[in-house]
Amino acid sequence: MSTPVNPRRPKRGTYRPKPETLAQLGVSGNPINGLGEATLRRPSPFFWHPPDKHPWGGLQIIARENSRKCPGSMDAFQAAYNYPELVEVAATKTQATPEQLSAQLKQFALAHEADDVGIAPMDPLYVFEGYSVEEPWVIVLGLAHNYERLREVPSDETNGVGVCDVGDQYAKGTRSSYALSNWIRSQGYNASPYPGPSAGALALIPPAIAAGLGELGKHGSLISRYFGAGVRLAGIATDMPLVADFPDHFGADEFCATCQVCTNACPPGAIVPQKQMVRGVERWYVDFDKCIPYFAEAASCGICIAECPWTRPTARPKLLATMERRLRQLEPEKIEQSR
Repeated sequence: MSTPVNPRRPKRGTYRPKPETLAQLGVSGNPINGLGEATLRRPSPFFWHPPDKHPWGGLQIIARENSRKCPGSMDAFQAAYNYPELVEVAATKTQATPEQLSAQLKQFALAHEADDVGIAPMDPLYVFEGYSVEEPWVIVLGLAHNYERLREVPSDETNGVGVCDVGDQYAKGTRSSYALSNWIRSQGYNASPYPGPSAGALALIPPAIAAGLGELGKHGSLISRYFGAGVRLAGIATDMPLVADFPDHFGADEFCATCQVCTNACPPGAIVPQKQMVRGVERWYVDFDKCIPYFAEAASCGICIAECPWTRPTARPKLLATMERRLRQLEPEKIEQSR
């Protein structure tokens, strides 16, 4: 069992939710998330969607109240909700090839606060039930955490460093996704931004994987070859003609199969050690009913992504080299097809 990095982290198995928090859980989130379902379907709205779209509005209120108690948190997250104005779509479309437009938008995104960017064809399975997205392409931006600040999670009234870094990255995602959307609109194409932290029409991790930003980790978050699990996402849906990127298979999935770091670090024991069938796909899964009460009480937590070995800047290069050697021996075709 891992030793807590800071005194705000209870050891695994010692956490018990407050009765008032547990009362707000209401119904289990696991069936709503599609746990055990063998048929493909779109995801159902859940935490951080508008409260009328899911049963856990009370837990969202608890999470926000606890987050706001942390020093600096309100300012950090207010910046994430400071949405710039979208410009009108230009009447004339820029005459350029999809390859040229893809290269130009990536250059623009990286020059406007994005730390990574990828492109994927839109898939209806990326869109939450009850929402509609008509654009044929999705662009996903990666916003990298400051590792030293992320290590301070979870936050509370005495230390808001970790949750403030979460808010800061979401604010970067807002600014970057709106800036890129306005650039696309200036080229004569429609673009709709989908930044966090509030959830919108798009489930961002699946298109991020398709667009080459990383692999799904055992902790349910994206693992990037550049930033580990210390990365937040923002999306843009567009009708600009683009070129899709390839998924990036660098061994995180295989590594997670035997790694227990996040599992052992999770206070409520929410990280399921084996893959589960979820909406027709066998994948890593986090037990919603165990995770969310602690998430709400611990100012959005973040322990699992901070503790992930891939997130440590000193460990990541060694992990990449080790897993590449292993994959070249066992699955060389996946390496060749990667981003």
